[in-house]
Amino acid sequence: MHELSMAASIVEAVTESVAAYPGARVRQVRLRVGVLSAVVEDSLRFCWEIVTEGSALAGSELVVTVLPVVVHCASCNALSEVEYFGGLRCPRCGEPAGDVRQGRELEIESIEIEEAGEMEDAVASQTHRAGSRFPGGIEERV
Repeated sequence: MHELSMAASIVEAVTESVAAYPGARVRQVRLRVGVLSAVVEDSLRFCWEIVTEGSALAGSELVVTVLPVVVHCASCNALSEVEYFGGLRCPRCGEPAGDVRQGRELEIESIEIEEAGEMEDAVASQTHRAGSRFPGGIEERV
């Protein structure tokens, strides 16, 4: 179950990112996960609960956006979403399309925090984005 180490790496990266906001509480972490990354979403959510327990991220929500495989076909110059990626063929012309443009991602898209001192019913939350690469190929994008 590699989702446990992924969840731990994500927690570590988020903790480092929010260190600039002392006393802030992480409300939500949004991820972009490509189909080809071999991440089982339910397992990642389960592991998230385990690794955040007792940490500054305890109780935070993990939001996962699953990204389909998108390939570029050199033959017909099309960008296409591929439903069946076993062969990676262009759905438009049928030619092999090995130029995968999307589907391998495992990125932190955003971190939503509630800064210390904010009222609970206040809508004031802040989305923090930082650009750093995580161990294991996880990338946090701006």
